[in-house]
Amino acid sequence: MLSRVAENLYWMGRYMERAEDTARLIQVSRHVMLDFPGTANLGWSSLINITGSDELFNEHYGKRDEASVLAFLCADRRYSGSIVSALAAARENLRTTREVMPREVWEEVNQLYHAVSEQASQGISVRRMDGFLKTVIRGCQTITGMIIGTLSHTPARTFCGMGCYLERADMTTRTLDVRSANLLPRAPGDLTPFENLQWMGVLKSLSAYQMYRQHVRHRVRGPEVVRFILNDPLFPRSVKRCLMDLHRNMYTLPRNDAARAVVTALQDRFDSVDTDWLAGSPDDLHRFVDDLQVGIGEIHDVIKSTWFGGVDEPAPVIED
Repeated sequence: MLSRVAENLYWMGRYMERAEDTARLIQVSRHVMLDFPGTANLGWSSLINITGSDELFNEHYGKRDEASVLAFLCADRRYSGSIVSALAAARENLRTTREVMPREVWEEVNQLYHAVSEQASQGISVRRMDGFLKTVIRGCQTITGMIIGTLSHTPARTFCGMGCYLERADMTTRTLDVRSANLLPRAPGDLTPFENLQWMGVLKSLSAYQMYRQHVRHRVRGPEVVRFILNDPLFPRSVKRCLMDLHRNMYTLPRNDAARAVVTALQDRFDSVDTDWLAGSPDDLHRFVDDLQVGIGEIHDVIKSTWFGGVDEPAPVIED
């Protein structure tokens, strides 16, 4: 497999995961704010913080109200992380690598992109927003299921998976960082109104609510939610599980020593930290999550330097 094919598949996996996670985050945030209008801690501005797109948003929008934030995150093609932009990028990456993927996957990605683009071009009213988000989430899950169920265990599948796991870990840390800064108590007895319901919203935005209730078996509380999202080895969207799956995928590729070493270093930082202590200290948790995001960036850099050739460089070949 040529490195440019591997890179396109890796980015397709990242963009598909980004579109789904953004749609899920908006959906759950809307529901929480409809139940509790005026809830400052889960306001629209925090969605921009989570995506790390403050500078671009401020450049094009005057205020962070519902209409502006939803237009930016759902349909603004100037922002590469918007749902429409992410699906367009996933489609383009797959279009140039169609020969290594089942035809059904291409057809589904193409269909989802056109359906979402058409809805976005007509303007997404608040009344139609739920339908739009459900289309995105179900479409992305369908495509993920088709890849798992129909694509052989070749490097094509491996690079799709690596992109998906890295993007998922990144989005999980971003969500946790912004939400925990507002919701974790900073002093004994410092309780936030409707705290439990807001933490339920955090779990649901990561599709983690039911698995949390099955595995933790306690009522929803901030410290337990933080531990579960960061460190549960069985939950597919926890950061720890994403790193485990990423490391396992790398084993199947040649020249994997440097990339596995970076992932292992980040896993070691997990093993050495006391998550109970982090859950009780929002400032330390913020610093730890910052370190995690730097580590995720380092993993991306080493994947790029190991398996993806530059434009002016000969493209290395990976054995199928």
